[in-house]
Amino acid sequence: MRAVLEARRKAAAVRVEELEAELERVRMDLTDAEEVLRRRLIGLEQYLEALAEEEAPVVVAVESSQRKPVGPRRAVPHRENADGVEDLSVDYQALMAAALEAGDDGLGARRAAVVLGWDSASASRVEGARARLKRLVERGWLVEEKPGRFMLPALE
Repeated sequence: MRAVLEARRKAAAVRVEELEAELERVRMDLTDAEEVLRRRLIGLEQYLEALAEEEAPVVVAVESSQRKPVGPRRAVPHRENADGVEDLSVDYQALMAAALEAGDDGLGARRAAVVLGWDSASASRVEGARARLKRLVERGWLVEEKPGRFMLPALE
């Protein structure tokens, strides 16, 4: 009887080890799948922005209307085409407020990830925050005077 119980205990221990190894493999697969999803979301966002630029409505000089043109909305409009920070999405408004708060020290990508509510220990999240800051630079909302430090442009 003792031998049977001992054999069952060993079999259970082996099964536990197998399941733990499988769990680790599944966790790694999940991490990889999340990274692929993140990259595809970024790609989709960039594609939609490029598409919005191509399909931007043509402004007709004959019509002078106070209404905003109907058409695809850019995630981050160019600063000269925007009425103000309120034209940005909530996340980008939060980044602008953090850049204002950072002052001359500038806002770093790790701090931006925290502002966005993301895990600042995750390299992919920090890079995602950096991409958003770079987009704000491209569109004229921020400047990057020092590498990796993003701040509001000087008043002209």
